[in-house]
Formats: sequence, structure tokens, C-alpha cells
Amino acid sequence: MNKSILILKREYLTRVKKKSFIITTLLMPVFMAALMILPTYLAMMDDKEERTIAVYDPTSLVLDRLESKEFTKFHYIPKQEFQELNKDFKSDKYYAVLYIPENILTTNRAEMFSDKQITFDVKNLVTNRIENIIESEKRKKVVDETGVPDLEKKLAATKTNIKVETIKLGEEGEAVKSSTEIAMAIGYVAGFLIYMFVFIYGTMVMRGVMEEKSNRIVEVIISSVKPFQLLFGKIIGIGLVGLTQIGIWVILGIAIATGLTTFVGSGSAKSVVQAQSIMSSPGMEQMAASAPAKENITIEIIQMIGNLNIPLILFALFFYFICGFILYASLQGAIGSAVDSDEDAQQMMLPVMMPLIFSIIILFAVAKNPEGSLAFWASMIPLTSPVIMVARIPFGVPAWQIVLSMVILLGTILGTIWMAGKIYRTGILMYGKKVNLKEIVKWLFYKN
Repeated sequence: MNKSILILKREYLTRVKKKSFIITTLLMPVFMAALMILPTYLAMMDDKEERTIAVYDPTSLVLDRLESKEFTKFHYIPKQEFQELNKDFKSDKYYAVLYIPENILTTNRAEMFSDKQITFDVKNLVTNRIENIIESEKRKKVVDETGVPDLEKKLAATKTNIKVETIKLGEEGEAVKSSTEIAMAIGYVAGFLIYMFVFIYGTMVMRGVMEEKSNRIVEVIISSVKPFQLLFGKIIGIGLVGLTQIGIWVILGIAIATGLTTFVGSGSAKSVVQAQSIMSSPGMEQMAASAPAKENITIEIIQMIGNLNIPLILFALFFYFICGFILYASLQGAIGSAVDSDEDAQQMMLPVMMPLIFSIIILFAVAKNPEGSLAFWASMIPLTSPVIMVARIPFGVPAWQIVLSMVILLGTILGTIWMAGKIYRTGILMYGKKVNLKEIVKWLFYKN
């Protein structure tokens, strides 16, 4: 056992001390946070470029009804100027020309042309403004035809935005506010992390075994260490490397999330103070009310995340990573000992890794329906349970299902380690012979 610990230390320290490991471990959470937050931040940034859009409206339908935005303004032009611009649009004065055709009420089409590609925000702004005007005109037409007083206001009042809040009842009947979307996102991300780490570090074990075999280093090591001790030390050492990286990422992720929450919360509070200071200004009540609404949404999201069983989710993440890694790393280590080339390794890896690949394929379907039969059986089958059970836990899984899944997985790991040890013991010193599955099965029954 002491020799296995020495091998474990060597495998662990050799990889953890690498600059690539340190840089990747520290920068990856920052990179992932930037990857998720930066596009949203950039999308929310207001376009500061000032633009003036010329509007020609022979119908007078939108005349003086297109409200200008802070940096996007509308200027109405006569027919003659429109014809000149239509023939040759070379104007530093206008960004684009908007034409309202006379049959717009029947075709629901307008035209906007420019000498440059019109941006999505500008197109969206113009489209929304015209849609509101057209809807208003159509409601007026219905009012004129029916003659019912206040019909336009009544029709407008029928527009309804529904928000369905999900409430989860605890074991003692207490109501806990939850979010299906948040649970789904956390489950999917956790399942994908298990898949990624098991795949990456399991392959690392196989590559390490193949490298030692091809360089004939293993012949020297085997003279003083039993093959099983060597394989066991390598698997656990590399597994601890992955566990270290996951632990650091979880800590950094919590720190980044806490920092962002504090930043967003302080920003929302500042917006509330600013909104309250202008409450006395005419027409600014709506703007002031929107700031606390944003703060309430932020606080609500934080509360719903807090209502999840975070300790159980983190425990499951580490448990299923360790067990999933040992399961697949044992199989990949056995493959690495049985082959001499990358081509043979890839051919033999495919059937072994198919269950893991299948689990990531069905991950989204499981996150959408965590109580379905597909989710249940996939979380019980040991080759898929490391990914699927972690994805189900944020939704709340009965304790007996979690315990049964863990017991089956641990039992399968014991059998897999025994098989991998038998294959490794025979294959690690075998050179120049291309083996197949039938040959590997025979190795399992060799008496040593």
C-alpha cells in the first residue's frame, strides 16, 4: 500500500505543479464568468451613436406619432425630398429613410433603406413603434364599426402578461419558493461538469499508461511494484488532481458569484436612490418604480438559489465525480495497458465511452423531465448515473433513489477495478500483439 501512495504522490504532484494546470485552474472560472456575463452586459449597453431617420408617410398614419429615442430621432420629409433620397442616398444628415406605403394596413409591410447595414436595435425600435401605431389604428377601426364606447381601452386592457411562480412543498408541508429554470440550469451545468472531468481525466489515465508502456518505463517500475498497485496509485493520483481542480473552481465560482451579487445589489440600490430623488419630476414615476423592481428580481433569484439543497448538490457533485472517474479511469487504464497504438486505443475506447456520451445526449431531456422513466433508469445504471443523478438532484430526488444509485455505482466500481487489474496485469508487459475483445476476456480468467 505504501508503494501505491508513493505512485499517487508522484502522479498528483507532477501534474499539480505544472504551470498549465495552475493557469487553467485559476483562469477558467474567470473566463467562464466573462463568457456568460460579458455578452449579456454588452447586449444591455445602450447604443450611444446618434442617428436621424427620415420618414416619408403619404398615409399620415404615423405622422408625428413615432417617438424619438435619446439617440435615435425621426424627421418627417416631403415627397420631393424622399424621391431624391430614393434615387441616390448619399446623405450625411440621415442614417436611413423609412417609407410607409399606403397599403400598410393590409400588407403589414414598411420599407427602410440606407447606404449601410441597418443595425438590429434600430430595426427593432422602428418595428415596435410602427406595430403599436398599427394596432391602435385597428382598434379604432373596430370601435368605429361597433360603436361601443371605450372599446379601445377595453381591448387594450385584455393584453395580459402571466408569471407563474413555482412553490415547492417541504417534507413538513412548508412552502418554499423555487424556480424550475434555475434548478434546470444548475442540474445541466453540474451534469456537464461531471461528463467533462470524467472524460478528460479518464483519458489522462489511459495516456499515462500507454506512455509508460511504449517507453518501457513500466518494466522497471513493475520490478518493485505490483501491477495493481501501480494502476491504483495512478488512478487515485490523477483523480485527486481533478478533485483539486473542481474544488478550486467551486470556491472561485462561489467567490465570483458573491462578488457579482454584491455588485448588482449595490447597483440596484443606487438606482433606487436615484429613482426616489426624481420622483417629484413629472412623468418620472414609472422610471423610479422600475429600479426597485430590478432589485427585487435579483434578490428573488438569490433566494431561490438559496432554497435549493446546496450541500447535497455539492456532495453529489464530488461523490459522483470521484466514483464516475474511478469507474471510467479503470476501464481506460485497462485499455491503455492492452494496446500499443493510438488507433487501437480509439477503437476500443468507443464502446466503453458510449454510455458516458449517451448520458450527455439525454441530459437536456432529463433536466426537462427529471421524474420520467428515462431519468430514473439512467440515474440507476452505473455507467450513466454519475451525470444523470447530479442533473436530477436540484429538482429534489427521493433519498432512497439517491442511496440506491450510490450503492449500485459503488458495487460496479469494485467489479470494474477487479477486471481492470486482471487486464492491466497481463497487458502491461505484452508488446507487438494486436489484441481484440475476445483475447481480453480470456485475460480475466488467467490465474496469477
